[in-house]
Amino acid sequence: MLVLPATITGMISEQLSMEPVTEIPPVIITGMSGAGLSSAARVLEDMGWYVSQNLPPQLAVELFELCASENSPVDKVALVSDVRSLDFSYGLDTVIAILAEKGIKPLVLFMDARDDVLIKRFDNLRRTHPLQGSGTLLIGIERERELVAGIKESADVVIDTSDLSIHDLRRAIEPNFENLAAKQQHVTVQSFGFKHGTPRDTDIMVDVRFLPNPFWVPELRPFRGVDKPVSDYVLSQESAQQFLDNFYTMLMDMRDGFKHEGKKFITVSIGCTGGHHRSVAIAEEIGRRLAGNDDLDVTVSHRDINRH
Repeated sequence: MLVLPATITGMISEQLSMEPVTEIPPVIITGMSGAGLSSAARVLEDMGWYVSQNLPPQLAVELFELCASENSPVDKVALVSDVRSLDFSYGLDTVIAILAEKGIKPLVLFMDARDDVLIKRFDNLRRTHPLQGSGTLLIGIERERELVAGIKESADVVIDTSDLSIHDLRRAIEPNFENLAAKQQHVTVQSFGFKHGTPRDTDIMVDVRFLPNPFWVPELRPFRGVDKPVSDYVLSQESAQQFLDNFYTMLMDMRDGFKHEGKKFITVSIGCTGGHHRSVAIAEEIGRRLAGNDDLDVTVSHRDINRH
């Protein structure tokens, strides 16, 4: 993990007067301790990002200003900030507000996981939670959730790592950040199966179990929604076309509201029973329609397509 060298901090005073010119907004990686902040940072590092970890908030502002200056050699910068930043005079929310006043709008990636998963991870590593004090792990986790609730609410991207392997995490991060552009909205359309649980990291959730289920058609059952026989079956339904037309119109109407609120990342989750057929075909078609907009960066993923 990279940290800000002393030579750079010495240069900061000479750089702060320069206007921010970077086209790629800086990223702040934050969230629950044990939810995968360091793993997310390694993914961005592998993608060519300069990543600094747990700077004091005052230096975090200076780092982003320096990297946004005209002659900065760094065009992609990210900062990992966890609960330890609370030891300083002001926290991450203040950092974001100060940067906004300076014309720098960082994207916030919030890493989360269920309490039982966090407890298991801390136990496996034989670590204590930084906020548990003389109490239990759960007490520390509850204290942290309360402290970071506001940041999570305003985050651009929330990733729940409860059921993700390191490879799944990479697949969740890379599509959102590999083509990052300051003026684009980024839409992730993901299919899922309700029997495997609903996604926690979503903005819009839709249930397409009202459509006829290809699972009950013997010749279609072995296929998936990405396969033409299933896709043709699902999309040939009149109710499917009506839904797609109405949903696309609604989503496009909502974009202005999302933009007004400064929300650059939108996650749309489409669910059916198992996440194999209907939700997959519908997600693919929604992604195809959205991709026709030049100001949208669209990613389609299928969470449960290979699960039984």
